[in-house]
Amino acid sequence: MRYLLDTHTIIWLLEDPSKVSAPIKEKLKSPDNSVYLSSVSLWEIAIKNSLGKLDLQESFERLLSDLSSTDIIILQIENEYLKAVNTLPYIHGDPFDRLIISTAIVEDMTIITKDDNIPKYSVQCIW
Repeated sequence: MRYLLDTHTIIWLLEDPSKVSAPIKEKLKSPDNSVYLSSVSLWEIAIKNSLGKLDLQESFERLLSDLSSTDIIILQIENEYLKAVNTLPYIHGDPFDRLIISTAIVEDMTIITKDDNIPKYSVQCIW
């Protein structure tokens, strides 16, 4: 299975793993699964952190360092993801989440998210 982490999910995994359920952690650890993170999540974290809208326990640089020691694959933004954003109905107004949704649709991934708006799209989600 291929999983795409929502932004809050990666923050919780790295900073407060108790917020992520044991079944989700098991899925993420399984060698049968691949775990991905969109670079848009890193951009979102950097922007919100710099504006004081996100209170990271560690620095953004430390988060990047911690992330590099995991098996999580970082996906760069591709034109196909942008084209897919253009076709999404306007259910969710957050531009970062819309790009995460379109990435999951194009790549046929399941999003790991607690966001109640994301499952309103034609995309697989778990929490």
